[in-house]
Amino acid sequence: MKYIFLALTISLLITGCSTKRKNVVLETNYGTIVIKLYDDAAPIHSANFRKLVVEGFYDSLQFHRVIPNFVIQGGDPNTRTANKTSYGEGGPGYTLPAEIGKPHLRGSVGMAREGDAANPQRRSNGSQFYICIQDLPHLDGKYTVFGEVVKGMNVVDKISEVPRDKNDVPLKPVYILKAYLAK
Repeated sequence: MKYIFLALTISLLITGCSTKRKNVVLETNYGTIVIKLYDDAAPIHSANFRKLVVEGFYDSLQFHRVIPNFVIQGGDPNTRTANKTSYGEGGPGYTLPAEIGKPHLRGSVGMAREGDAANPQRRSNGSQFYICIQDLPHLDGKYTVFGEVVKGMNVVDKISEVPRDKNDVPLKPVYILKAYLAK
C-alpha cells in the first residue's frame, strides 16, 4: 500500500498540485460546497481526493445516494451513464488503506467502502465519498473521515432533501458540475 501513496505523491508533483491548498470546491447544480481536507489525519485519502480533483475525475459526476438526516454520497464514475443499477459500484480501479480516527460530525467528509464481511481491512473506495448531514457516532471507527465542509452546508442539506427513488437515487440528477482546488 505504500506504493499507492508513493504513486499519489508523484502524481501530485507532476500535476503541480500544491499540498498547501487544503480546500476543495465542488460546484453543484444546487450551489457550492467547500471542503477542507485533513492532510495530517488522513494524508493518503486527502492526497488521493486532491489528485482526482486536479485530474477532473469528479467533474459531471452525480450524487447518487441521498438520505435525509444521514448522508449524501457521490464520486462514482458509473453515474456518467444512464444505468442507475450500477450506481454505487464504480471507482478509479483501486482502494485506499484505512486511515480511521476522525469522528463523523455534521459536515464530515468520509470515504465509502465495502462492508466488513467483504473488506475486513476497512479499505476505502478510491473515489466515492459521503458528507454527513448530522453527527453519526455509530460510524466512528469504521470509515475514514478525511475532511469537513467549511462552506455550503446549506447546499448539502438541500441535496439531502431532493426526491429520490427506493434506492435513494435522486429522481432528478444532482451533479458535481466542477471540482477544483480553492485558490
